[in-house]
Amino acid sequence: MAHHSRVTKTVLRTTRDKTSRRQDYSSSTKRALLDSATILFTDHGYAGTSLDEVVAAARVTKGALYHHFPSKLALFESVFLRVQEGTTADIEKAINASKDPWQRAQIGLEKFLEVCRQPEFRRICMQEGPVALGHERWQEAERAASFGIVQRVVDDLLGDLGGSEQLGDAFAVVFYGAIRSSSEYVADAEDPDAASDEVLSTIGALLAGLRALPTIS
Repeated sequence: MAHHSRVTKTVLRTTRDKTSRRQDYSSSTKRALLDSATILFTDHGYAGTSLDEVVAAARVTKGALYHHFPSKLALFESVFLRVQEGTTADIEKAINASKDPWQRAQIGLEKFLEVCRQPEFRRICMQEGPVALGHERWQEAERAASFGIVQRVVDDLLGDLGGSEQLGDAFAVVFYGAIRSSSEYVADAEDPDAASDEVLSTIGALLAGLRALPTIS
């Protein structure tokens, strides 16, 4: 019985090891595909990138790609979401460095405009996203990634002003719309740095005016 138990444990351990290796290989393959696709979509856009180029750059087979992504569009959407999620995490990290609500708003705006000037985010999320995913799906994904941050920042600002909670949703929608339009303005500008400075000055002036109000009720 003892011998049988040892054999069973050995078989189970071997099976687990093989399963773990397969999972690690699958994860590394998917990561390689996403990394390669991100570079290619950034450099050549959605239409200008072929799946053959992606698998060649990732050094995997076409079958491995289709195991993880049923289509080129599915691959692009995964790349898009990964870039969006990374951006959201970076902005949240920057904002959390301060406790002052006005400073947090300024930091968040500056960080977002910085991201909008980065080739990867600018090309994939701002320029290619609406075309490849369709405007409705693009807006939905973008809102899911960033609206929560805007809502929290606005709630903090209104709280500092003694504002009514009833105004939170309206203010968040207005600020979100302004920031989203600003990001498109920066992404499409011939000189993104200059456009970013213009946006920063404009929204900064709006924030200063808001802060100068005695209270919001």
